[in-house]
Amino acid sequence: MAVYTHIPAEDMAELVHAFGAGSLLSAKGIAEGVENSNYLLDTTDGRFILTVYEKRVDTNDLPFFLSLIDHLADNGCPVPRARHTESGAATIVWHRKTIALIEFAEGLSVSHPTAAQAHAVGAALGQVHKAAASFKMSRPNSLGPEGWFDLAERCGEDLDAIQIGLRERIAKECTFLNSHWPATLPKSVIHADLFPDNVLMVGSSVSALIDFYFACTEVRAWDVAITHAAWSFQNDGTGFDAAIGDAILDGYEETFGLTDDERAAFSILARGACLRFLLTRAWDWLNTPTDALVTRKDPLAFLRRLEHYAAQ
Repeated sequence: MAVYTHIPAEDMAELVHAFGAGSLLSAKGIAEGVENSNYLLDTTDGRFILTVYEKRVDTNDLPFFLSLIDHLADNGCPVPRARHTESGAATIVWHRKTIALIEFAEGLSVSHPTAAQAHAVGAALGQVHKAAASFKMSRPNSLGPEGWFDLAERCGEDLDAIQIGLRERIAKECTFLNSHWPATLPKSVIHADLFPDNVLMVGSSVSALIDFYFACTEVRAWDVAITHAAWSFQNDGTGFDAAIGDAILDGYEETFGLTDDERAAFSILARGACLRFLLTRAWDWLNTPTDALVTRKDPLAFLRRLEHYAAQ
């Protein structure tokens, strides 16, 4: 179970009260997730997810993340809100740990999406971009192009331990993207990690977009490219499904849409999306102990996606 911080029942009840969420009825640790401690709470006000931020999230960024989800929810996006204390705070510090309480959303993440589900995801992403236009806060993207190049350097020769020739292939891609990256395209706050496990669905409808902890201010259409790359392939990066990819773009077109310049640059944006996840997965693959709780994800799944977009 990925619950690193145990909260006694009496303290849990006090936290629920402090967040103005009624009285605690039950609390259960959530096994999914490896970065933070999460509890599913039932209270007299409803159901919530209580998160104890352990290591991945810089707590200095929490005002941005939590203000963003509230803003999106207020503007009609399928995003769960954060609960606030009587003083308006979205977090509480308990025993030196920062805690938030987020509304619970019904739904399941899908592993084999239908075209109808992909269409709904694209439309929901367009809603987010439309609402984000009026969001006043910003956050730099630490995993943008400069971050990729730095990460490639830090991985260095060890990349060839994953696959012979990987270091050279990544260096070639970094050179290409450094020369071709469309940095002048419109920017906004983006989700930046809209994989299937960050979308909850009921049937063919999106019930919630979750996990905004990579959200940042970046080239807006890059968010669409990330989503396209995340949803349109099998988990191992093979089996591109054009119907799924087209459905995401069609759904996005309904609620927001790409400009001509964004469409022209889409394959380059997708290559950047693939390089970003290839490199972060490679770093984790090389630096995560084999006995660690976290399951390492295959970086080559995004090399395969990258080669697909590079061939276009």
